[in-house]
Amino acid sequence: MQNRVLGRGGLEVSALGLGCMGLSFGYGPATDRNEAIALIRAAHDRGVTFFDTAEAYGPGINEEVVGEALAPIRDQVVIATKFGFKNGVPGDGLDSRPERIRQVADEALARLGTDRIDLFYQHRVDPAVPMEDVAGTVKELIEAGKVKHFGLSEAGPESIRAAHAVLPVAVLQSEYSMFWREPEAEILPLLEELGIGFVPFSPLGKGFLTGRFDQDSVFGADDFRSTVPRFQADAMKANQALVTLVGSIAAEKGATPAQVALAWLLAQKPWIVPIPGTTKLHRLEENLGSVDVRLTGDDLARIAQALDGIALQGERYSASQQQMINR
Repeated sequence: MQNRVLGRGGLEVSALGLGCMGLSFGYGPATDRNEAIALIRAAHDRGVTFFDTAEAYGPGINEEVVGEALAPIRDQVVIATKFGFKNGVPGDGLDSRPERIRQVADEALARLGTDRIDLFYQHRVDPAVPMEDVAGTVKELIEAGKVKHFGLSEAGPESIRAAHAVLPVAVLQSEYSMFWREPEAEILPLLEELGIGFVPFSPLGKGFLTGRFDQDSVFGADDFRSTVPRFQADAMKANQALVTLVGSIAAEKGATPAQVALAWLLAQKPWIVPIPGTTKLHRLEENLGSVDVRLTGDDLARIAQALDGIALQGERYSASQQQMINR
């Protein structure tokens, strides 16, 4: 596994991380605890050193599992977690008040069973709390030794600049993939200007880019994709052109569609570290194989031209979820 550096503070991680959300949240029933721990440890055995969790993925359960899994190798890994929701529940709304940030940090340290949080993200920008107060509070946590690096998630340019002026932002985590390219317009240039690393979540388009879903796919009520406009039948049918494109490139490269989708992200910038999630060992191994897929400059130019010619249908979030996105 290759390593990459995020931000200007020397945060070095594996080129691919592991997004742990799906082990307990968002995609159906939680994975058996022992199986989840085994998967996380298998990822580290295969070179992954970057693990992403959050208070909201449970709430609390995900951090406990990640902490237990990584306890024997704590000093060999980077653990990222997040604050920003009332009671750690996204449906309860946003809460990034300084006292809440401090509370979440202490509770996360306890659940993770560690003495520091390597990367502490604001999960979503809270319009009720000035970004200067948020960054100032995390700065205090860094000075206290509880946190090492500061990150933002789904933040817009104004919020990023405001935070960075108070405390260097090491990482922005936002959705980015062939299925959602909005960051290319303003976010990527801004991150390059400020020296901020980028961690794309949903790098496989919530599974869509793997080619496993079509207009006949049905998602359970406990799978949040059942509420996402892009995963409704009409949109899925319209967006199959993208699946066909990724599949054709995969065939040329002797790779899988998932590997091509991840290799495309890795080729965009050297400071991009995707965090695909999975609950299955064979999918983990497939994803990690993407670091060996080489896309040439000609390949990338051809892909860019093809992507520009595909008009994707459907929003990426439901209306209520979209309201929490800072732009």
